[in-house]
Amino acid sequence: MKSQLPIEAQRFKKIREELRHTQLSFAELLNIGATTADIERGKTKITGKIVMELMAQFNINPLWLYGKSYEKNIDTSRGDVSPKIVTINPTGEESILLVNQKAAAGYPNNIHDMGWYQTLPAFNIPLPEYRNASYRGFQVEGDSMLPNLKPNEWVLGRAVPSILEATDSKIYIVVLRDSVLVKKLQKIPNNPHLVKLVSLNDQYMPIDIKVNDIQELWHVNSKLTFGVDDPSENSLLRQLQQSMDDLKGQISSLK
Repeated sequence: MKSQLPIEAQRFKKIREELRHTQLSFAELLNIGATTADIERGKTKITGKIVMELMAQFNINPLWLYGKSYEKNIDTSRGDVSPKIVTINPTGEESILLVNQKAAAGYPNNIHDMGWYQTLPAFNIPLPEYRNASYRGFQVEGDSMLPNLKPNEWVLGRAVPSILEATDSKIYIVVLRDSVLVKKLQKIPNNPHLVKLVSLNDQYMPIDIKVNDIQELWHVNSKLTFGVDDPSENSLLRQLQQSMDDLKGQISSLK
């Protein structure tokens, strides 16, 4: 019985045929060797370099290529923030990459480099909530999202294809051109070119970001916590916070 071709191989062939290229001419155009035959037969995997070329030359959406989106083309006028590379495990399933704090520092500059992505740890979650979508994990740095997210915790984000699909006041992983931030996102009325990034910790001021400076956007919908606080510790922290609030009130009354 003939095995089913991977969807990315089928769609790669579809792109070539729609552009009316031969396997030879398409390979030359993408600078990937003598022919695209092995890719279309499913014998050779599509590399990050090929995905980048398809995006750059034909605005092909990587999520569509791997069957994760109905949108075939990236519309730059709509504020595309979809993943620039997706990774597939040996069984053909998309992997969830983990980006720790150190890796996050280099993430924006390596966003098109498949070789760099392959150095990151990856895993899969066999739950229905994590199917039919692209997910990525990032480690929280700093205390700007306290009390909801603690330093060094991990958040899992679902890929957002366009800034238009982002929802106000939800938490996102925002990949800028020089940094990766975890913030609440708020759209600015009557200004589609800017968004406001808000911290949960009120010690940090909101910042305005140009939409064009956002490379990728991941909606945070779960987190990984590797320590469970003892209930008595939580109670002690609440009592300490209450005592501090009472002390502030007493000081204010003396002024």
